[in-house]
Amino acid sequence: MVQNNGKIFFDAVLAPNRPLPPFGLFLVLAGIGGISFVSGVLFVLHGAWPVTPFFGADVALLAWALHVTAREARRRERLTLTADRFVVQRIDPKGKETIVEANPYWLRVDHDDPERMGRELALVGHGTRLVVGKFLGADERASLASALRAALREARMGGPA
Repeated sequence: MVQNNGKIFFDAVLAPNRPLPPFGLFLVLAGIGGISFVSGVLFVLHGAWPVTPFFGADVALLAWALHVTAREARRRERLTLTADRFVVQRIDPKGKETIVEANPYWLRVDHDDPERMGRELALVGHGTRLVVGKFLGADERASLASALRAALREARMGGPA
């Protein structure tokens, strides 16, 4: 957890959008599985039994993809800015936490072309480049970049402008 040294100028928790709640994922998978089962039975009745394993394979691949998506949605980043430090606390999908600290006086926000697809948001200072919010959309990254610039400016001045 971040220890507070004075006023907090910026504090945000970034998280990817969840695909569906667990019950919703179950309903989608059950619906697709039911359709695949009925289709497989129809193909068997028409003598095309070699096709039926593919109906099970597509459901299995969809289940795997939904599981991976739901797992990745557990990732979090907490950005905290005080006058003397900027802290990025990352929690990966497995719950492992990493903390990166930087001096906010030397940081600058590198996100000059928000319209360019895939443009990452990075904080650069003293030869280090810290990418944040990789999972955010382009508009969300642009909004975060604007908010971070304003907060860094305020923190350098020691209070509201």
